[in-house]
Amino acid sequence: MINELITQINDVLWGYVLIAALVSCGLWFTWKTRGVQFRMVGEMFRLLTDSATSGINRNDDRHHARRHISSFQAFAVSVATRVGTGNLAGVATAIAIGGPGAVFWMWVIALIGSATAFVESTLGQLFKQRHEESFIGGPAYYIEKGLHRRWLAMLFAVLITLTFGLSYNSIQSNTICGAMHEAFGWNHALVGIVLSVLALVIVFGGIHRIANVSAVMVPLMAVGYFILVLVIIVMNIGLIPHVLKTIVSSAFGLEQTAGGAIGVTMMTGIKRGLFSNEAGEGSAPNVAATATVSHPVKQGLIQALGVFTDTLLVCSCTAFVILISGLYDVPELNGIALTQAALSSEIGSFGPVFIAVAIFLFAFSSIIGNYYYGEANIRFMTSSRTVLTVYRVFSGGVVVMFGALASLEIVWNLGDLFMALLTACNLIAIVALGKYAFRLFDDYRKQKHNGIKDPTFHRSQLPEIEKELECWE
Repeated sequence: MINELITQINDVLWGYVLIAALVSCGLWFTWKTRGVQFRMVGEMFRLLTDSATSGINRNDDRHHARRHISSFQAFAVSVATRVGTGNLAGVATAIAIGGPGAVFWMWVIALIGSATAFVESTLGQLFKQRHEESFIGGPAYYIEKGLHRRWLAMLFAVLITLTFGLSYNSIQSNTICGAMHEAFGWNHALVGIVLSVLALVIVFGGIHRIANVSAVMVPLMAVGYFILVLVIIVMNIGLIPHVLKTIVSSAFGLEQTAGGAIGVTMMTGIKRGLFSNEAGEGSAPNVAATATVSHPVKQGLIQALGVFTDTLLVCSCTAFVILISGLYDVPELNGIALTQAALSSEIGSFGPVFIAVAIFLFAFSSIIGNYYYGEANIRFMTSSRTVLTVYRVFSGGVVVMFGALASLEIVWNLGDLFMALLTACNLIAIVALGKYAFRLFDDYRKQKHNGIKDPTFHRSQLPEIEKELECWE
């Protein structure tokens, strides 16, 4: 009964409210930045490459550089949470429920949502604060400092802790256990225990351990998965025009006979797209704030690139394999089982095993990244180490074990509910504060136009909120 009630609430929130809000905000931010996600792609790659090869920026605070997180590490942690269950199981679920057209709407929400990701991550950098381990920030911080609404900031902090640190981690755990059972027949409880132990070891190490693990795991898993799928696509290159035609025609209900088919397709694609790329959800700004950069826009651009990496690259890989296999309309296949079956049909018995290993890397990196989002907001709400310790035990242990034993339907329904509430809260804040991101972007572009290769920012450039920007003196 509870699960049915949650489903009904999700249908209302996602069917009438969140889709309109997400699309409207994405279009608004795209227009105000004159398509930042399209015309700054080259700069995004340059910034990411520079931060990966040179570490801390030479213009940054040298006294604190040893303790801070590089742009590439922050990018890796955020991609670790994006590139996970949503890319393998989430895409499969979207196709199984909404049809191939759901992939089209995942692309749409990624293209316009990357502008939203740019704005929220730029704001996360702008209003960040110093902490004993690294910079710290996120929506809770820019809501309190920028909007001066402590109650709204506290509400966001509670919601993101429940969403990522608890609900989403149960989804990741559930998917890992399902993949391991499908490939090796391993017991869910046993896998859950192993996951809990591994997660607790890492989360008790703090953001630096999380960042170091993510910086290794994310490139490894993404490149390996992409190469395998690319081989499958090349082997079936003649089917790609048909796959693309199926996606587009299904997206607009041209192949369905049911009157509400297009609505289900759109809603499913946008829900699963947001779960995967997190644009506008308010999660990425928490880790974007930890990066040491000379201008807030730098991390905004890098995080916008993360949306493209997640949805247009990794999600599309999974979708193409499933559609090439033709198994997407088999009723008994859903979630990670559908992805495994699709790969198995293309590369044989190695498919389920590869996906089991890939989903472990993808989803486990998401577990530790999700945990950090909760930690950053626990620290916003209280300085009590006891509360933080209890959260670590629940997020890394109890919830991971719950996900291992719970049903697929209940963990996804809970995730959708918390995701809707969290996103609504963040969108209110970034619409109100977006003007600062626009001004910062104009300043960054002006400095680049004037020949400054490495733009910098000083809080005096925003005199009306100068006193709130403690890290930009």
